[in-house]
Amino acid sequence: MAQSFGVIGLAVMGENLALNVERNGFPVAVYNRTAEKTDAFMAQRAGGKNVKATYSLEEFVNALERPRRILVMVKAGSPVDAVISQLKPLLQEDDMIIDGGNSLYEDTERRVKELESTGLSFIGMGVSGGEEGALNGPSLMPGGTKAAYDSIEPIVTKIAAQVDDGPCVTYIGPGGSGHYVKMVHNGIEYGDMQLIAEAYDLLKNTLGLDHNQLHEVFSEWNTTDELDSFLVEITADIFTKMDEETGKPLVEVILDAAGQKGTGRWTVVNALQIGVTIPTITAAVNARIMSAQKQARVAASKQLSGPTAKFEGDTQAFINKIRDALYCSKICSYAQGMELLGVASKEFNYNLNLSETARIWKGGCIIRARFLNKIKHAFQEDPNLPNLLLAPEFKQTILDRQTAWREVVALAAQVGVPVPAFSASLDYFDSYRRDRLPQNLTQAQRDYFGAHTYERVDKEGSFHTDWFHADETVEPAKV
Repeated sequence: MAQSFGVIGLAVMGENLALNVERNGFPVAVYNRTAEKTDAFMAQRAGGKNVKATYSLEEFVNALERPRRILVMVKAGSPVDAVISQLKPLLQEDDMIIDGGNSLYEDTERRVKELESTGLSFIGMGVSGGEEGALNGPSLMPGGTKAAYDSIEPIVTKIAAQVDDGPCVTYIGPGGSGHYVKMVHNGIEYGDMQLIAEAYDLLKNTLGLDHNQLHEVFSEWNTTDELDSFLVEITADIFTKMDEETGKPLVEVILDAAGQKGTGRWTVVNALQIGVTIPTITAAVNARIMSAQKQARVAASKQLSGPTAKFEGDTQAFINKIRDALYCSKICSYAQGMELLGVASKEFNYNLNLSETARIWKGGCIIRARFLNKIKHAFQEDPNLPNLLLAPEFKQTILDRQTAWREVVALAAQVGVPVPAFSASLDYFDSYRRDRLPQNLTQAQRDYFGAHTYERVDKEGSFHTDWFHADETVEPAKV
């Protein structure tokens, strides 16, 4: 009897997704480039389950019922293209390939066009939730044709995380939209993680909290409507883990050099390309790059000194202010991500539903958080909401807490603790709320050295001034 679903690539994510699909009633065929990996999977985790091992792509394809549905879980980039090129001659019309890796959305756009033109279906599906999510219910972001999505909907709605308002999967849109949304999800994730790291830095190095107190603070924050989230939850857990070799909290013996796989950087590059400002996410990417310069920073620390000021005041009161600053900054980070999705939706004709996007992030994924329900409702009430900061609940939250936010950023500057994401969020808020910014001077400079022209506040048209001679303003016929 043929299997309902196929998985290529048996690293941990591929294994876990295969087991998830099988557990939900869909017999699975699996294939891995190295037979030893397949054998180990079958002997251990897949033992006794409705999983069929195959040892060539021909055997794999023949083991699947038609139309075939094949999930590819290999490294993004050329490995995906290699698997597709090997599969294409073996497949028939209406068979489907699903790329579940972190592929660049532009690659997915290309693959959709190439495969759809040959009668095959292709879905680029963002998968978030890590190893645990893949096994027990991830957030899934599938993009491609609606017909292709409809054919896998019975499976993906079963294997996705389940929350109070449905499974954490929806049809995202055409082309590379699924991987685009996953890319921005990861950018928001970068921002979230950096903001939490900055709160930790202030709590530890400015207020002097030890690992037990840090555990208590983050555990308490995780009970609030504002900060209840997977990332805050695991942060609280991290402070309880002790290193067996040194007896110190494990987090304190981990090298302070963060890695990255590219999705955050892609988000920043794309935002620049389509003209959306995402300073918090950009700051988070830059912070990881700076952290990787470990040797340079160690050398610089011996030559460059900072302020000697120390915190003086009510510690608990300031912990609460850091909590407020974290929440306000988090709102700004999500506002930037959602605005980027909104602009990209129009730019690429994705027709994204931002309320549904927030909903499917409520469970399974790394940025799952209680406050995503508020984002869902904000875009439900106004699908054309230009910025999350203007949603009534979020607007009032920041107006009520901005004083604490500013005090935290100011103290960080006074004691020399870098808070690039907190600061970027505050700068974003202050820039967005201003009806006039100093770029009138920028435009004057551009016109002065390059005759780039400028517009005026008091009349229509484009103008150029001969800045070397008085009263020589002209309105050019063409710009």
